Amino acid sequence: MRTTKLIGDATGRAAGGDSRGRGGSDAADAAGLRDAFVTHGGEMLGFARRSLYQSASAEDAVQETFARAWRSRARFDPTLGSLRTWLFTIERRVILDIAAQQARSRTVPVEPGEEPASEDRLEAAMLGWQMESALEQLDPEHRMVITELYFNGRTGREVAELFALPEGTVRSRAFYALRMLRLLLEEAGWNR
Repeated sequence: MRTTKLIGDATGRAAGGDSRGRGGSDAADAAGLRDAFVTHGGEMLGFARRSLYQSASAEDAVQETFARAWRSRARFDPTLGSLRTWLFTIERRVILDIAAQQARSRTVPVEPGEEPASEDRLEAAMLGWQMESALEQLDPEHRMVITELYFNGRTGREVAELFALPEGTVRSRAFYALRMLRLLLEEAGWNR
């Protein structure tokens, strides 16, 4: 795991730095963090894997946790809690940061055979919405006749028999309904 290299480098052993940090506890010094990594690293990695569902991201989370712990080692206060608790608190924040970053960069793959929405398909959808809106504004009797004639493909005679109306009434309702639809669609900006 890459974290072992980080602990050795960051603790100042290689650079010869102060192992206690600026007033931090001995538990958060170079030796304490190395021991914490050996003791709690596996448990922290398991927690990160369960949270992030990816081994590489989990390893990155543990590495970043110990890097943040090293940078903020002066703030560790053993009277407030154990080193393990402090490290898991840092790890929770790291996991949330990684999950948020993954959510922002996540993409949805296009299924094979699916075409991106073309202008023709978009225009057809818009026309459908305009038509639906216009149909809703018609009187119920006119809407029934138009729906049966043009959307269900019935003949004038079949519509007349279906609603027990004279054929002339069906034709008249269809005429006035189409005229009203044309006006409503023109008002909505349709220009065909």
